[in-house]
Amino acid sequence: MQQCTAPVSVNWHARMRRTSCVVGIVFLLSLCLSACAHAQAALLLEEPYGVFGHLNPTGHAALYLSRVCADTPVRLRMCRPGEMGVVLSRYEGIGHYDWIAMPLVPYLYAVDTAGKAPLHVDVEMVDRLRNLYRERHLAEFTDGLQRGGFFSGGWTELIGAAYERRIFALSFQTTVAQDQALIRTLNTSPNISHFHLLTNNCADFDRYVLNLYFPRKFRRSAFPDAGLTTPRHIAHRLVVYAHRHPQLQLKVYEIPQVPGYRRPSHSNHGIAESLVKSGYVVPIVILSPYVAGGLLADYLITGRDKVLPHTIPHLLPTELSVLQRYDMTTPRTVADPVVAEDAAPGSNVVPKSIPAGDSPVGAAMVLPQK
Repeated sequence: MQQCTAPVSVNWHARMRRTSCVVGIVFLLSLCLSACAHAQAALLLEEPYGVFGHLNPTGHAALYLSRVCADTPVRLRMCRPGEMGVVLSRYEGIGHYDWIAMPLVPYLYAVDTAGKAPLHVDVEMVDRLRNLYRERHLAEFTDGLQRGGFFSGGWTELIGAAYERRIFALSFQTTVAQDQALIRTLNTSPNISHFHLLTNNCADFDRYVLNLYFPRKFRRSAFPDAGLTTPRHIAHRLVVYAHRHPQLQLKVYEIPQVPGYRRPSHSNHGIAESLVKSGYVVPIVILSPYVAGGLLADYLITGRDKVLPHTIPHLLPTELSVLQRYDMTTPRTVADPVVAEDAAPGSNVVPKSIPAGDSPVGAAMVLPQK
């Protein structure tokens, strides 16, 4: 009997080891599938700079999508392996387009790969990098476009943004279904500029895209800034929404301004905040005390809400892949919203919600409170 029991015990232990290996392989495959099914997007809050930045300290806003790439600056597709995604933004006076897509690294540093991005520059170097990238990749698209200047934008706005200003990336989770639907929506809608600084600016485009991902959550509101959409306002709305929906896993990173080309950029402000802090509210008090009182109330009630946390990790050019990563450390919880496809970028229609199945999500960072 002893000779019969030993082989049985050995066979039992062998079967257990094989079973454990199979379970481990299935678990690893499920994690890989989860990572493929989810990626990150980011709202880029870009600081104002230069003389115009002092006159209009609202800054700029754009959207980074880690799984969306582009065949041309105005034609989107899903990314292939090794690609890092694009930055979508609305500009004034660039080819009469409503939005333009640029790869992440060139958008920030005007180079093909992060390893070529300089850590210190001067005016001559930035001009050389921009001109070289334009000749290699944007010659046809930018043919006939002006370089840009103080009063009007130009093709230089498309590349080398980190030489101009500091940028904060507010990253959040997206799904394949969301990104595919966004691509279909933008590729099939007219891409014709209707830019207006007050009613249809860069932040309004971000509001439109965020409404596609999270229907009816980024509407216009009377406060702050009398219903005008500013980069700081849209960033604050995203922070508030993510605080209520931790499955978005909102994280904030700083992409530092590369020193040497310009003086350091300065913080984004809302319209009411900038009028109050700059002293422009004084002549308004003389001309119309009631309007000045409204501006002050607007600033005190909603204009001082915190958008960024006190401690923010910096990302060097070679660390930008962090913006692509999906945190798989937490279990399945709330279903993700899906992009709606029933509104055009220039319209005021609020997209309808489309139900989605369960998807793996993670915990959010600690967000600033009011």
